[in-house]
Amino acid sequence: MPLVLCGMPLGNPGDITPRVLDNLRCAEVIAAEDTRSAALFLQTHGLKKKLLSFYDHNERERVPQILELLRAGKTVAVMSEAGMPLISDPGYHLVKAAQEANVPVTVVPGPTALTAALALSGLPTDRFIFEGFLPAKAAARQEALRDLRGAARTLIFYEAPHRIQETLRDMAAILPGRLCFVARELTKKYQEYFRGTAQAIAAQLEKPKGEFVIVLAGRPGAAPEDAEVSRAQELCAALKKARLSDKQSAEIVAKVFQLSRNQAKKIIYS
Repeated sequence: MPLVLCGMPLGNPGDITPRVLDNLRCAEVIAAEDTRSAALFLQTHGLKKKLLSFYDHNERERVPQILELLRAGKTVAVMSEAGMPLISDPGYHLVKAAQEANVPVTVVPGPTALTAALALSGLPTDRFIFEGFLPAKAAARQEALRDLRGAARTLIFYEAPHRIQETLRDMAAILPGRLCFVARELTKKYQEYFRGTAQAIAAQLEKPKGEFVIVLAGRPGAAPEDAEVSRAQELCAALKKARLSDKQSAEIVAKVFQLSRNQAKKIIYS
């Protein structure tokens, strides 16, 4: 029997789809990111099911157990606390293992916070990059942001309330002057939207609560990324002919194209 990935509402229970409810009703076991909220949700819809806790820190341990259930003919549904499983939520290792074991996997789509926030942002939607959660440590987070300085596409991030202000301030310092949109608690009773610069929004969030989505404008006036990489490679070739070291070449390429050292090194060695 199949493994079913069930898209859950972000916060408003009215966003549940009939197909998701049908699949949860048919499932014999439900792997839930939060068993307490899952039990309450199922109770609301008159369902009582066997629940397995299934979150980031126990996913790998659960994979053999769930595969065994599937091989025994059980239908197992996966539900996140909110939104689509696997999108900054557990499930990747399970789906990968199921596919490698030739176990059928199906999906019943549902909302994702990243597309909801993107649609509301007023920023370009034709091409975007979803980065999920940035690193928690400041140095790693800042380096990750420097890696994105040359990206022309709209950037989307998730962030926790205790880090939102630090993240926005890092964005203001490393990616200055860009239009920013922040959504808090999407679809819930106290949802809020903020538009402006990252620095200005950080100042408005005095006591941040809830889950946040950050949508940030791409590099202003940037050329298409493939064309930019091509030009950077041409510059690298010219610098090599001038007998500059790889380190010197990387420094020049990073400065000219506003790239991080890691990005410049990748172009040098490509």
